[in-house]
Amino acid sequence: MSDAAVRAKVEGIIVQCLKAMNQELQAPELTNPSGETSLFGPEGSLDSLGLVNLIADVEASVFEEFGKEVILADEKAISQESSPFESVETLSAYVERLLSRETGD
Repeated sequence: MSDAAVRAKVEGIIVQCLKAMNQELQAPELTNPSGETSLFGPEGSLDSLGLVNLIADVEASVFEEFGKEVILADEKAISQESSPFESVETLSAYVERLLSRETGD
């Protein structure tokens, strides 16, 4: 699978997780999430608990889809200059990098 295909699939997973979460949250900004949707930070749609829930959902969904375990909330993620949790797009790119490391690509 190409990098672009993996990223598109991962972005789809994140979008689906956000839509599922939004059934409870009812946040207008999460009604139709896309790559540009802000997740966490000053303009983010999620509070810290929402981010933790999203991370758990995405980790489980990525494992189901790719058969590979990824850990999103670790010191690597937190120590990055630019947070991978800023938007759907940045989180997708981060998950893609983790998956490519896992497969050795």
